[in-house]
Amino acid sequence: MKPLLYSVLLSLCLSSLCFSQEAVEKKAPPAGNALVGDYYGANVSKVSEGKAISVEKLESGLKNTKKVENVAVKGLVTDVCEKRGCWLTIKTEDGSPFFVKMKEYAFFVPTSLKGKNVVLEGVAEKKITSVEELKHYAKDAKKAQSEIDAITAPKEEIRFLADGIRVVN
Repeated sequence: MKPLLYSVLLSLCLSSLCFSQEAVEKKAPPAGNALVGDYYGANVSKVSEGKAISVEKLESGLKNTKKVENVAVKGLVTDVCEKRGCWLTIKTEDGSPFFVKMKEYAFFVPTSLKGKNVVLEGVAEKKITSVEELKHYAKDAKKAQSEIDAITAPKEEIRFLADGIRVVN
């Protein structure tokens, strides 16, 4: 009798785990219009826009070090993950995207954040992104298969892990 009871309990546990994982994977970005003053993650309202630096200033500051913690960066959002709102890109002066992920996937942002100016607070570091990860993000961004296939080498870049994001205009 005990083996039957154990197998039933194990089956129930495994089933609930599968269903909960499926729910997490299908999670959509939050709804909303991303209005001025809205924030996602930690409340960064205490970070004034005047104290936030540009992506370019951050990049120049990272020339002598690999990591900067508790930094505030401002910029225009050019893209948002359409699957879950789990990453975004910020416009830079040279046109290259500045990639931002949410720390530990603790929060997500709405796709309506695209085109808005934001202040990000978190950690920036130099990192080499693998081909597999670059292709994953290209798929999330719904890039053409030819663009995805063209990714053949890892890329050294500055990655930002955001604790919080606030819409400023």
